[in-house]
Amino acid sequence: MKSKYNPHIIIANGENAAAGRGITAKIAKDFFDLGIHGLTMGNHTWDNKEIFDFIDDEPRMVRPANFPPGTPGLGSTIIRANGKELALVNLMGRTFLPAIEDPFRMADEIVGNLSKKHKCILVDFHAEATSEKIAMGWHLDGRVSLVVGTHTHVQSNDDIILPQGTAYLTDAGMVGSREGVLGMERDAVLRKFTTQLPVRFQVCEGKWQFHACVVDIDEATGHAKKIQKIRLLEDEWIME
Repeated sequence: MKSKYNPHIIIANGENAAAGRGITAKIAKDFFDLGIHGLTMGNHTWDNKEIFDFIDDEPRMVRPANFPPGTPGLGSTIIRANGKELALVNLMGRTFLPAIEDPFRMADEIVGNLSKKHKCILVDFHAEATSEKIAMGWHLDGRVSLVVGTHTHVQSNDDIILPQGTAYLTDAGMVGSREGVLGMERDAVLRKFTTQLPVRFQVCEGKWQFHACVVDIDEATGHAKKIQKIRLLEDEWIME
């Protein structure tokens, strides 16, 4: 993938990397060793308690900036790689998720400060409702380079460059097995839906899927010039 698209900066959402529950220091290191330059998180940030041991010491990782004041970690950071610079912001929605700080007000505050020095800004909006994600895209149009949604695991088909130059995608999709339900073993999920009894979810093993997007940004303006979705299935894997 790196040789095909030759990206200057690679960002990944890592909140489900530890068997679907948070992230560990080793997994984060593995991501960075693979060439990922920055990690975003979400509502599962704290599922693996090991994160408290390293999140304050890892400037390449951000968790939702609208967690309450005093929460460990950073809500935004600056990623520098291959002679390029990208301001990285993580926000979390409130519709069907815990009622934390207002992500729209927080976006105004953070983007307002970042834009004084940085043209290229990426916002990972980790939210459940498509309406809330789309609203954030319009809210930040012209002020950031890219608003990309995470959390719902299913890649959306609404990639667009908004009128003022912001690239937008409601959900980037997931990386993991496509034979389960959002990456979890399907029999357990079906049992939960059909019985409503407590069930322990396990990560599904099986044929994989890989979702992402690539965005070209005009460094002089910070506006996006192109957004392209990536969707790969194991049976269709072709290296060109």
